[in-house]
Amino acid sequence: MSFLTAALLAEQRRLVLWVPVGMALGVAAYFLLSQEPGFVGGVVLPLVGLVLGAALLIAGWLSLWGRLVGGCCVAVALGFVSAWSAAHRQPPMPELPRRAVMVSGTVQSVTVLPPRAEGTVGALRMVLAGARFATPLDHDMQPLRRTLSITLQPDESAHLMPGEAVQVRALLRPPPFPALPGGRDFQRDAWFSGPAGSGRALGRVEPLVCPQAQYPALNSNNEARAVLGGDGVRTDGVAPAASNAEDLACAISRPYWSFLALEPLRERIDRRIRTVLPGPTGAVASTVLTGEGAAVPRAVREEFAASGLAHLLAVAGLHLGIVLGVLMAVSRIGLSAWMWAALRWPCKEIAALLALLGGVAYVALTGLHLPALRSLMMAAVVVLGLVAGRRAVSMRGLALAAIVLLLLMPQAVVSVAFQMSFAAVMALIAGYEVARPHLARFREEGRGFRRWLALHLATLMFTSLLAGLATLPVVMAHFGEVQPFFILANLVAVPLMALWIMPLGLLALVLMPLHLDAVPLHLMGWGIQVVVALAHSIAHWPAARVMVPQMPGWGLAAVLLGLCWLCLWRPVWRLAGVLPVLVGVISPFLVPQPDLLISPDGGLMAVRDGRVLLVGGQSRDAFLVLAAWQQALALPPHPFPVEGDDTPDGGLACGQDGEPGVCLLSLNGRSVLLRVRDKSDGEATLPDSLCAGMDLVISAAPLRQSCPSARRLDRFTVWREGAQMIFLRADGIRVISDRMSRGTRPWVMKPGGHGQPNLPLAPAE
Repeated sequence: MSFLTAALLAEQRRLVLWVPVGMALGVAAYFLLSQEPGFVGGVVLPLVGLVLGAALLIAGWLSLWGRLVGGCCVAVALGFVSAWSAAHRQPPMPELPRRAVMVSGTVQSVTVLPPRAEGTVGALRMVLAGARFATPLDHDMQPLRRTLSITLQPDESAHLMPGEAVQVRALLRPPPFPALPGGRDFQRDAWFSGPAGSGRALGRVEPLVCPQAQYPALNSNNEARAVLGGDGVRTDGVAPAASNAEDLACAISRPYWSFLALEPLRERIDRRIRTVLPGPTGAVASTVLTGEGAAVPRAVREEFAASGLAHLLAVAGLHLGIVLGVLMAVSRIGLSAWMWAALRWPCKEIAALLALLGGVAYVALTGLHLPALRSLMMAAVVVLGLVAGRRAVSMRGLALAAIVLLLLMPQAVVSVAFQMSFAAVMALIAGYEVARPHLARFREEGRGFRRWLALHLATLMFTSLLAGLATLPVVMAHFGEVQPFFILANLVAVPLMALWIMPLGLLALVLMPLHLDAVPLHLMGWGIQVVVALAHSIAHWPAARVMVPQMPGWGLAAVLLGLCWLCLWRPVWRLAGVLPVLVGVISPFLVPQPDLLISPDGGLMAVRDGRVLLVGGQSRDAFLVLAAWQQALALPPHPFPVEGDDTPDGGLACGQDGEPGVCLLSLNGRSVLLRVRDKSDGEATLPDSLCAGMDLVISAAPLRQSCPSARRLDRFTVWREGAQMIFLRADGIRVISDRMSRGTRPWVMKPGGHGQPNLPLAPAE
C-alpha cells in the first residue's frame, strides 16, 4: 500500500468535508466560462458526468480511489448544474428608459442615506417593486420582475411606507459596467440579487389612489389582468374611479410584496432607535439590530474598515451567535428557576430550540442577508447537534451548511460574504480542534480569577487571530488593503459587542412595544460610542491601512484551496496548505500592472506613473471609477499635467503641439496620443503630423477620420467592448477589454447597457 493511499485511508472520515469544495469548484467553473453554455452544455453533459460519477461511486465503494474519483465527479457536476440553473432562473434585465420618465410601482423599502456634509439631513432611498414606465414604448408593459432603487429629492419629506403604490418622475440607469477588466462585476451582482437599476427622482413622490370600495384587492397578477383587461379597462362592470394606469398599478401592487410584513416594522424600529440615539451612534445601533446600515456615515465606515472592525457593521455570524447565546442563557436560567420543569424537562435542549427560534426572528428582522442566512444554517446544525447529543460545532456541520447554501444560492461562491464567513468559521473550528486539549489542560491545572481572566483573554486573542488571518487574504483580494492592527481592535470591540451592546439591544427590542426602551438604548449607545472611538483612534495610527494591488483570480483560488487543505486535514501534512496561501498572498506583486486604463464610458484615462496614477478627462461616474482604479493598482490618483506642462521625467506632456486637450505619452519605447477632451465630438480631425509615428491613439470622443493609419481606441470602441486595460511593452501593445474578460453571459448587458425590451404580452398570453 502506498504512503498516499495509507494517509487517505487514515483520514477517510474527513473526505466528506471536501464535497462542498468540489461543488464550489463546479460553480467556479461555470462562472469562469467566456461563453454561456446552452441546455446541452449546461445541464445534459454535467448530468451525464453526475450519473457516471454516481455509478463509479457505487461500483467502487470498497475502493478508496473509486470513492474519491466518483465523489469528485458528482460534487463538481452538481455545483455546475446548480450554478447554471440559478443563472437561468433569474428574470432578464429590462430596458430602462434613457430619458426622464414617470415611474409607478410599490414601495418595497425606504432607507435614510448618510448626510453628504455636516449639518445636513440625509436623503431617502426608495426601492420600488413591480415598476411600470409611462412611455409610449412601454405602454401596457407588465410590471418589472426586478426592483428599482431611486434616490429621492433632498427635501422629500413624504412619509412612505412599504406596500404603498406611488409614482415619481425619475432618471434611471442600468447597473454599471466594471470600472476595469477583471474588476467588480456589478451587473452579475444585480442579475442574482434582483435590481434592474437605480436612479434619482426629479420630482416629489406622489401616492396612487387605490379606492377600496370600487377596487377590491386582487389575488394575483393574472386576476388583475382578467378584471382590467388587456387595455387596462375593467371587464366586470365596475366603473373606474381613477386612471387605467393607476388602476393596474394598484391592482398588481397590493399583493405583489404582501409578504414583506416585516419591512414596516423594521423601518419603525430604525426610526425609533435613531430618534433616541441620534448621529452615528444610532446608525450603528440600527445596523446591528435591524440591518439598516445605509445611514452610517461614510467616515465611520472608513474608520471601521481601517481598524479591522468592518465586520461589526455587517449582520452575520458574530451577531447571530451573540443573539443565540443570550437567548439560550436567558431561557435556560428561566427554565432552571422553575423547579418542576428543571426536574422533568430537558432544559438545555429546549433552551437551544427557543434560542434558534429567536435567531430566525432576528435574521428575518435584519433583512435575510446572505451572511446571516449562512450563519442561521450553521446555527440550525449546531442546535440539532445539541438536541441529538452530538458535538455542536464541527466541520461536518459547516460542510452541511455549505452544501445547502451552494444548492440554494450557488452564486454566493464569488461573493466576499461567503468567502469571508466560511474561511473564518473553518479556521476557528480547525484551530480549536488543535488548541482544545491545551486549553483544557490549562483550565484543569488551577482555578482562580487570574487564571480565568488569562484563559478568556487568550481565547479572545486566539479567536481574533484565527478569524483575522483566515480572512486577511480575502480582504486583500476584494478590498485591496490590509489592516495590521485588527487583533488589538477586535480584542476590545468583540467582547464589548457580546457582553454589553447586543444584550442591551435585544432588551431594548423586547421593551420597545411597552415604550420602555430608552434606558437600554442609551446604555447600548455608551458601548457603541466606545467602539466608534476605538475605531477612530486605530484608524489614525500610522500604517493602519496598507493598500495592496488587485489580487488575480488564480491567487484568490490558491488562497482558498490552501486554506481548505490546511483546515480540513488533521495530520502534519496539512501544513503543506500554507504554501499556496503564501503564493496567493504575494500574487498581486507577481502579475504585471497595466500602463493605461480607460473608463467604461471612455471619458476618463489613467496613466500609471511610478507611485501615482495620473488621471485626465471627465466622467459622470468619476468618483466610483477612480475609487476602483485606486483600489486595483494601490496608487493615489493625480490629475494630468496642465496645458503646456509635462511630468518631471517628460513621459507625459499635454498641449505641447498646440492642440488643446491632447497629451503625448512616451513609455517603454512606445508613443501614445491621448485626446482627453474634444468639444467638437470628433468633428475636428487631428493633424496628420501629430498622428505620425504613434503606436496607439486614444480619444474620449469618436476619432472618426482622425489618424486612420494608427491603432485607435475611442468612445465607440469603449461603447462596444467596455473598459480597457492597456499594457505597453517593447515587443508590442496588449489591450484587454471588459467584454474580452467577461465574455457573453446572461448578466453581461449589451453595449450601452441595453436590456430586454418591456414589450406587452400578446392577447393569447
